Amino acid sequence: MSEDQRPVGGGSGIRSISGETFSLQEAVGGWRGAVESVLPGVLFVVVFVASGQQLTPALIAAAACAVIAVVARLVQRSPLTQAFSGVLGVGVGVIWAWRTGEASDYFAWGLLVNVGYLAGFLVSILIGWPLVGLVLGLFRPEGPLNEGGSWAGALAWRRDRALRRRFAAASWVWVGMFALRLVVQGPLYLADQVGWLGTAKLVMGLPLTALVLWVSWILVRGTTAAPPAPAPTRRDP
Repeated sequence: MSEDQRPVGGGSGIRSISGETFSLQEAVGGWRGAVESVLPGVLFVVVFVASGQQLTPALIAAAACAVIAVVARLVQRSPLTQAFSGVLGVGVGVIWAWRTGEASDYFAWGLLVNVGYLAGFLVSILIGWPLVGLVLGLFRPEGPLNEGGSWAGALAWRRDRALRRRFAAASWVWVGMFALRLVVQGPLYLADQVGWLGTAKLVMGLPLTALVLWVSWILVRGTTAAPPAPAPTRRDP
């Protein structure tokens, strides 16, 4: 397969499982992206505990960290997508906790996001349109992100029962991750255990996501490769 015929792959997030190889660093958005993702939450918990459970300093620390990350990328003219995504999540958490006066509400938005993703992945599997397949369909040779592909081609995998099963299996892995987060973090949120909740969110955030991405790649690797060319028909002289 020539260079310009290879399926589009790589990148961060779920897109990373579409490549022929898997890069942990790219999957988590690079080490800089990983730091930008986890540092605001870490600072929130550390400052909250160190200040004797004072909410305002913790909120200021988390918000300042997220804003600095965006400003630094603006100055360096580097991609802003991940930094903006992070500052949005931090901003919602900061405003929510500030309005209610409850430190645990800093994490409430993240829990709701997990509920939404859990529902989305689960419903997609049950109706026969697993989300992993919908995403990877874009990167398959017949998908719109490859030359000669189309949006209709992005759904061609649904005609292949084996592919549907592989994409459903990968989607179940994501369902498991979101469910596990809610099972562990939900009770901590309800019990107002801010320190333990922050720790659980850190451990079950980027590290768990990276593991799920790798497992998903194992389950679906090769599904974005171009099918082998048919052997030439031999004609009798």
